[in-house]
Amino acid sequence: MSKQNETSPHAAIIVMGGVAPDIALAAALDSNDVIVIVADSGAVHARAAGFSIDIAVGDFDSIPPKLLQELESAGVRVGRHPVAKDATDLELAIDVAIREGADVVTVVGGHGGRVDQSFANAFVIASPAYAHISMHAILDSALVSVVHGGGGVTFVGAPGDVVTILPLHGDATGVRTDGLEYPLRGETLKAGTTRGVSNVLLDREATVSLGSGTVLVVRPGPELRVDEDGES
Repeated sequence: MSKQNETSPHAAIIVMGGVAPDIALAAALDSNDVIVIVADSGAVHARAAGFSIDIAVGDFDSIPPKLLQELESAGVRVGRHPVAKDATDLELAIDVAIREGADVVTVVGGHGGRVDQSFANAFVIASPAYAHISMHAILDSALVSVVHGGGGVTFVGAPGDVVTILPLHGDATGVRTDGLEYPLRGETLKAGTTRGVSNVLLDREATVSLGSGTVLVVRPGPELRVDEDGES
C-alpha cells in the first residue's frame, strides 16, 4: 500500500538503477514513515526489495515499459523528464525528496555500468547544496554517509569493520573520530590523499565529525576474495 497520502515523511529512500543493491540492506530501511522514490529503472530493484513505491521520476529510458504502466495504474506519482536535460535522475529524485519534506535521504544503488555516472553520483550526494539534510547511500554492500563541516555521523557495525574517510571538494579540517583504531584528533585530511583510508572499527559504534569541508564515510562491507586463478 502506498504511503503517499500520509503525513509528510522526514526520511526518504531513493532507489537507483545500475547494479542491484544488497537487497537485505535495502529492505531493512523500509517502514511506514519512509517515502520511497525510484529513479527510472530503480523501480526494478525497489520491487525486488519489496518496497511500496510512492514516486517515480526520470526520463524513463531504461525502465521496462510494462513496469512503468503498472506503477501508473497503481497510483504511483510519476514525474516525467526529457532525456536531454541538465540534471541526472538522481538529482531530480533528491529534489523531490526535499520537496516532500525529507531531511534524511538514503540513496540505494546507482553504481555499476558507466564509471562516469558512478563518480557523478558520489559527487551529487556530497554536494554542498544538500548540506542541510542527512545524506547516506548503499552501494552494493557498502554503506556511505556524507558529513559536512560542523556536523558528524555516528554509526554501528562489528569490531574489525573497515571504515574509510574521504575528503571531497577540498581539504577537510578539524576531523575527529571516536571508536576507530587510528584516531583523528582535530586533524586535516587533505584532498587527494589517502590518510583516511582503511581505518578499523574498535567496537560496535563510532563517530566521525569535522570542522569544515566535506567527507564521505565509507564502510565497504565484506572484502572480495580472489583466488590464484583470478576467480572470486
